[in-house]
This record gives sequence, structure tokens and C-alpha cells, in this order.
Amino acid sequence: MRLHRSYLAATALLALPLVAFAHTGHGEHGFVNGFTHPFLGLDHLLAMLMVGVWSVLNARSNKVWLAPVIFVSLLAVGAFLGQHGIVVRQLEPLVAASVLVLGVMLTLPFSLGLPAALAVIGGFAFFHGMAHGGELEQGSAIMGGIVLGSAVLHACGMSFAHRVLKSRSQLALRLGQLVVVIGGGLVLSTVL
Repeated sequence: MRLHRSYLAATALLALPLVAFAHTGHGEHGFVNGFTHPFLGLDHLLAMLMVGVWSVLNARSNKVWLAPVIFVSLLAVGAFLGQHGIVVRQLEPLVAASVLVLGVMLTLPFSLGLPAALAVIGGFAFFHGMAHGGELEQGSAIMGGIVLGSAVLHACGMSFAHRVLKSRSQLALRLGQLVVVIGGGLVLSTVL
């Protein structure tokens, strides 16, 4: 029954972008807008959740926090640069590709090794930050919101992974991996 509730919660979380505007960037800005921003775009939502899941499934218990901390840190650096007009070309395809690549990282039958995986995760975090920063106006309140919203999504991904491991359900793990890869493919196909 607990696993069933986890699926419902994960499904509801993944459905958020379908009932809201995918990217804010208009109207009132501030902490709340920054906080909700990572929840409202399927690319950002999936990437944040996957980093949390990956960290539980692949990092040693004493290093489980590394991927989320690196992601949030480089997200903030990228967002700062994006807010000041420093962005790379083809940013949206890079962000979309990150969802697919992170999904594939979850499905690999082997581990990339912690340094390589953290480099991939950190690089994509930087591009996600640029995308966030380029869409939102400058301000520390909005940045604080983005960082906290992202951290909450990482924690949700970590919680989901802990529940799957505790239940020892291979079906839940495979279903989650399939959803992520399909979602990553869909996100990428929308920008190509």
C-alpha cells in the first residue's frame, strides 16, 4: 500500500507541468516565483528528481549528498550568469538533452564512477541554471527560491529512491527508469 501511495505522489508531481505554465518569466517575481520555477517545466522537474534518485542508487551512503549539492551550486552559478545575459548557444537543446542523459545514467547496468558522473551532473546543472537565470529577472530572492525549489525536488527524488530500495521492487525501479527515459526523449523532441 505504501508503494502504491509513492506511485500516486510521483505521478501527481510529474503531472504538475501539465496543469501549469511550463516556464514563468512574466508577472510578479520574487522568492515564490523562483521556488515554483523548477516545478513548472518538465525538463527541470525531471532533471532535479533524477539527480536525487541517482545519488541514492549510485553514491555511497556517506557521499549521497554530493550530487545534489554540486547540482544546486552549479545551478546557482549558471543562473547568476544567465541573469546577467551570459548564456551559451543552443541552451534549450542542452537542457533537454540533460534529461535524456540523466535518464540513461539511471538505466546503465554499470556505474560511470563518481567523478565522471558528478562532472556530467554538474555540467548539466550549470546549463539548467543559465536557462533559469535567462528567464527570470535579477534578484537574490528569486535565486534563493530556485535553489530551495531545486533542493526540494532533489529530496523528493532521494525519498522515492529510498522507498523503492526499501520495498526491493525491481518493477518499480524499471518503471521509473522507463518513465524517465521516455520523458527525456519527449523533452528533447520538443526542442529539436
